[in-house]
Amino acid sequence: MFRVLVSDPISDQGIQKLHDAADVEVVKKTGLSEDELVHIIGQYDALLVRSQTKVTPRIIEAGSRLKVIGRAGVGVDNIDLPAATKMGIVVINAPDGNTISTCEHTFAMMMACARQIPQAYKKTVSGVWDRKTFLGVELNGKTLGVVGMGRIGSEVARRAKAFGMEIMGYDPFLTEERAEKQGVTLATVNEICQNADFITVHTPLTPETKHMIGPAQFQIMKKGMRIVNCARGGIVDEQALMVAVNDGIVAGAAFDVFEVEPPAPDHPFLNHPAIVVAPHLGASTFEAQENVAIDVSEEVIHILRNEPFKNAVNMPPVPANVLKKLQPYFSLGERLGHFAAQISSGSVTEIVASYSGELADVDTAPLTRYVVKGVLQHHLGNEVNVVNALHQAKSRDLAITVQKSTTTQGFTNLISITIKTKNESRSISGTLLPGLGERVVKVDEFPIDITPEGNLLLISHTDKPGIIGKVGTLLGNLDVNIAEMQVGRKNIGGTAVMVLTIDKAATNDVLKQMVELAELNSVKQVVFS
Repeated sequence: MFRVLVSDPISDQGIQKLHDAADVEVVKKTGLSEDELVHIIGQYDALLVRSQTKVTPRIIEAGSRLKVIGRAGVGVDNIDLPAATKMGIVVINAPDGNTISTCEHTFAMMMACARQIPQAYKKTVSGVWDRKTFLGVELNGKTLGVVGMGRIGSEVARRAKAFGMEIMGYDPFLTEERAEKQGVTLATVNEICQNADFITVHTPLTPETKHMIGPAQFQIMKKGMRIVNCARGGIVDEQALMVAVNDGIVAGAAFDVFEVEPPAPDHPFLNHPAIVVAPHLGASTFEAQENVAIDVSEEVIHILRNEPFKNAVNMPPVPANVLKKLQPYFSLGERLGHFAAQISSGSVTEIVASYSGELADVDTAPLTRYVVKGVLQHHLGNEVNVVNALHQAKSRDLAITVQKSTTTQGFTNLISITIKTKNESRSISGTLLPGLGERVVKVDEFPIDITPEGNLLLISHTDKPGIIGKVGTLLGNLDVNIAEMQVGRKNIGGTAVMVLTIDKAATNDVLKQMVELAELNSVKQVVFS
């Protein structure tokens, strides 16, 4: 008999599957202090929480029987993940339970923005009957740009078609084939900004997506367009949006999220007649709250019964003998994946992980998870981890191929990552060298030797005298210091690559000026946090 402790208020209906399981005993004790939880947690196999209980290292260490900690919601900030991982305890959440709720809230905000409903309501209840001021627009026949075609974005697109809207969609993993199946026109962010009457964003907030809709995007938008954000504050540059609204480019906006929450009392969104705001209500429905409890209950049962599970947010236990051989390569695999993702362009269709040398004799499945995490996390942020990485890839129709060879290729062990996109195929190879640690030893077909850390510039150029000097002079004039440089080539006078380690990330202006050098074919920045 498995014992499950529910330490936060969660409806019995949401955890009914736990109650119905013949091999599970559910105990509800809410409002417990840390000391009280430490005292009793050793009696339980699973702990189910929402946001009230803070699952500290003390609680986790006292949970000698704990196999799983379930969070009935998305965020796991109240659970100490490193402590749980160290103890071999799986931590799960419920990322799918609020999909429909957030999707419908997006439409509520979109309609409120299109028809100025909150503004009309406020004026009407104040005693003013004004039918002339609030002239809205229809959704029918309009073009909706969906930035982020994951779970929520795809549901929004499906419902928007029922409103008679034309859909343009962007996602780093959206292929033409998948877009066609969904009835969506595949587009870039800038193409959406140029053509959409409405834009809604549904991406995670990552360094890549922060302010992805900013001044440059607002400058190319159709006059009179409207924009909705029910995802994460910061995807849309709030200051740039205010300028666009005041300039008449954006006719209206609807924001459920802010860069800083709660927003300051003097935030310009709060009293602007063209902007509808709400206090982060995307997942605030009875159904969503119940669904996340149902989802996490199902996963808790799977884990207790040693059945396949998903939605884990930490690393599950790995056999000691496998862990000993692979652990030194986990960081390298993730960094190689992150490197490859940043130099690739186009929708990713396949990730190929190749292991040579002694690694070919080991079960590399745990290592592959780190590789895939490195690739996906560049685009999806912290919603990807080493446990759910393969599930995230599968849900996006992303093929994962593993190849092995006992051939050493000059190294005791070699990891090679190839990313195939609609546009190209890019490869990175790396190894661990005694005394030097992690090294990237090959980019595509070019041999190099560089540490995968800090801020790197990968430059494709023609192999001719003076190129290195021109690049160095340009960067020097732009106050960019070069810490390390490597050059790789196959043939004299042919195409070559230059990899520079610089002291700080290059600005867009620096990258633009570099690309303008006639001898350079391309410049890619690779940043390791």
